[in-house]
Amino acid sequence: MSYKILVENINVPGRTSRVDKTKYLAMKKVLMSLLPVDESGITQIEMLSLIQPYLPQDIFPEGAKSAWWMKTVQLDLEAKGVIKRNNSKPLTWYRL
Repeated sequence: MSYKILVENINVPGRTSRVDKTKYLAMKKVLMSLLPVDESGITQIEMLSLIQPYLPQDIFPEGAKSAWWMKTVQLDLEAKGVIKRNNSKPLTWYRL
């Protein structure tokens, strides 16, 4: 049985979606371990390349759909105030 978790999107306030809880939590764990705590942050491209070696292969075989899951988790964590986006070019993110 696949369990779902409710996620938010900082870009669409008030909108929620239900996604696979196992995939969400696995990606969140990896992403939170790699995001810096200082405001220098990392770009989305850096984020994607950094997560790849740490993804559980049983959940993301060969990185399957990892970009989509990374973005989903990033947007949800931003909406919940767990991570923050710098208003820079290119955009960067960091943990609070």
